Amino acid sequence: MLIAFNKPYGVLSQFTGDGSPNRPLAEFKFPKNVYPIGRLDADSEGLLLLSDEARWNQQLLHPRHAHEREYWAQVEKIPIPDALAQLQRGLVIQGHKTLPCRAWLLEPQPEIPPRVPPIRFRKCVPDCWIGLELVEGKNRQVRRMTAAIGHPTLRLLRVRIGNFRLAPLPPGQWRVLTAEDIKMVAGQAG
Repeated sequence: MLIAFNKPYGVLSQFTGDGSPNRPLAEFKFPKNVYPIGRLDADSEGLLLLSDEARWNQQLLHPRHAHEREYWAQVEKIPIPDALAQLQRGLVIQGHKTLPCRAWLLEPQPEIPPRVPPIRFRKCVPDCWIGLELVEGKNRQVRRMTAAIGHPTLRLLRVRIGNFRLAPLPPGQWRVLTAEDIKMVAGQAG
């Protein structure tokens, strides 16, 4: 079984609490014996997969499989093309060079409902949404990458794994994936 969950802000990618105010996955009444495939930090939102099949961990997470994950990051200021090119070439972050990725300004800018709590707002600093397509997922990688080019991430959503897109699943909701959905997650259709 493979489940898609639209993880809201403030939810852990684990079933037990960690002593913080963040909510554990146990609150969302998933079927027994499923566990998250990878992670999204509590302050990140979007597509989180859960399964009762161990094979998904290796198939979806190991960089040698080059399994794409698409993120939308709301960042401070508007990146110039050279800044996006830096992301695409890869950056050295904490002694590790990130793999090349795709990075682009989202046009048109997506209309995403406000987050609760809202992102910090600075009247004199514009923000925008960029897209990033990665095949690796180091801890807080997107946030570290955007900060390294001078555009800190204000809000982060994972919107796609393989060819499977999160929309139109509302935040806090989950569903068991169909055989066709699973092919899309595996990157076989789309």
